Amino acid sequence: MAEAADQPSAQETFSGVKPVEERHRFDEARLEAWLRANVADFEGPLEVRQFKGGQSNPTYQLITPTRKYVLRRKPPGKLLPSAHAVDREFRVISALGRTGYPVAHAYALCTDDAVIGTMFYVMSMVEGRILWDGSLPDLSPDERRATYESQIKTLADLHNTDYAAAGLADFGKPGNYFARQIDRWTKQYRASETQHIPAMERLIEWLPRTVPEDDATSIVHGDYRLDNMVLHPTEPRVLAVLDWELSTLGNPLADFTYFLMQWLTPRDGRSGLAGLDLKAWGIPTLEEAVALYCRLTGRQGLPEIDWYIAYNQFRLAGILQGIAGRVRDGTASSPQAVAMSERVAPLADSALMFAQRAGA
Repeated sequence: MAEAADQPSAQETFSGVKPVEERHRFDEARLEAWLRANVADFEGPLEVRQFKGGQSNPTYQLITPTRKYVLRRKPPGKLLPSAHAVDREFRVISALGRTGYPVAHAYALCTDDAVIGTMFYVMSMVEGRILWDGSLPDLSPDERRATYESQIKTLADLHNTDYAAAGLADFGKPGNYFARQIDRWTKQYRASETQHIPAMERLIEWLPRTVPEDDATSIVHGDYRLDNMVLHPTEPRVLAVLDWELSTLGNPLADFTYFLMQWLTPRDGRSGLAGLDLKAWGIPTLEEAVALYCRLTGRQGLPEIDWYIAYNQFRLAGILQGIAGRVRDGTASSPQAVAMSERVAPLADSALMFAQRAGA
């Protein structure tokens, strides 16, 4: 489906940088002084721009004469207690970077709110492509397949990483992941609730009673999707995985089946692939994606996929309800936040449909 002529694509809407929004401005001279003191080889003068993408943690491009950096900060204002943990992001990319996993280089973390108003960290700017349209319209069929295979391999590599050897043994609680996550997102949904959604009530009651037995533990990204990675400028491979805000120790199947949701999401210029002739476009089918992931992680298959999809859509509804709550409270960091919040009820309805396919 083509974008309407007067409707900007997701690529145009979310890509690149803009002047810093008034509500996200800070004392740039104070930041520059901190960078000189805490980032090795930093040399000014400093220019600050804000990335267009990102719903949660405001993200900035720091431009100097010799290199570019990226700064991610907690948003200002009233926040949910466990949200926007940029210190956890910094810790996980620091640890993964030491293993050779594709992440940006972590330079420094600032926990002193006096510098720019909230906690932040600074990492390298990985030059490459951040794409938003899952159909990858500018690539050839062979490049599309190779890109998807690289995404799946990169996620499998994360799940195969020895988290204890990487220094992340205490990054989350091993085991019982789904039960804890359902409880977490139920609480976030309740804290941000703006309307009564019957499907969410059904899911909140059904999901905890029907958690699958698989209780594997790995590092999980938590929001693994196309626009949260930097692709090589010309080659179909992942250079860096971004946005580790929701990462923890958890069940790898939660992470992988979240990635699979794009095959079930209608094509709308974003990641959705449903309705696309995948073979003609060179994109792996959902079954091929599952087979490749299982081969790379030593699994025999993916049972109970309908349960996992129901869980993931419920979880995403909880995340988007949090954005709706921030719209209500005036702390949402993106002009697209209102549209995101309107997706909560349809997502809950879809999740309930998959739950019913799984026996609800």
